[in-house]
Amino acid sequence: MSFFNSIGRSMSRTPRGPKRSPTPTSSTFSSDMPPPPVPSSPVTPNIQKPLYLCSPFVEAALVKGNFKTIVVLPKYVDIMEWVAVNVFDFYTNLNEFYGVISECCTQQSCPTMSAGQNLNYTWINQDRKSVHLAAPTYIDYVMTWIQNLLDDENVFPTKSGHDFPQSFPSTVKHVYRQLLRVFAHMYHTHYPQILHLRSEPHFNSLFAHFLAFGREYELLDIKDVKGAANSPVGIGMLWEKWREVGILEG
Repeated sequence: MSFFNSIGRSMSRTPRGPKRSPTPTSSTFSSDMPPPPVPSSPVTPNIQKPLYLCSPFVEAALVKGNFKTIVVLPKYVDIMEWVAVNVFDFYTNLNEFYGVISECCTQQSCPTMSAGQNLNYTWINQDRKSVHLAAPTYIDYVMTWIQNLLDDENVFPTKSGHDFPQSFPSTVKHVYRQLLRVFAHMYHTHYPQILHLRSEPHFNSLFAHFLAFGREYELLDIKDVKGAANSPVGIGMLWEKWREVGILEG
């Protein structure tokens, strides 16, 4: 959409690896030459499947069908207002969810902002250096920063005649990335508590709505959802699963 034309997608096609050599056959080797040894199969570690990817939890939702229908810009609604009010709602709802399970997210239980088997998010401090923070500290920084933005009339104007700043698209995209990290940590570390509260349909629907809206208005980069090959984001598999069953579009 025109609102985000200035923001190019950061998705790029992964380059192909080198062409594989033909498979050797018995005629490749002379009769005097013994065949090459067969490499032993690597031992694959037994990694337990996350609960949020297991049935019936992965299918639990308040909304049935594709989320595309509820993120489309309504007729006669300004796109700036539409994005702003949805970001406010996502922040508010996620903050309430985190508040419910926050007693389980402590400096001792969550010493890092983990979101996958080999992934810990870092915070950029005032010296522009990446630092590791305990998850509750990281999330407190995120929520406080976003709340200050929402309260700033120059960033999220609420009065008639006040226009959105030109930097609004990039600001919202940064907000979205940080909210995604909070979602990722809660799924990776605190999904058992969400199940204990029987809130998985609500939480799944909120996250699916968040993903669908982010993709519709180019607020999300796929690399942020999936992560790198050596440090994947746990919720990247959830994204793929929901695409397979038609909850989300590609």
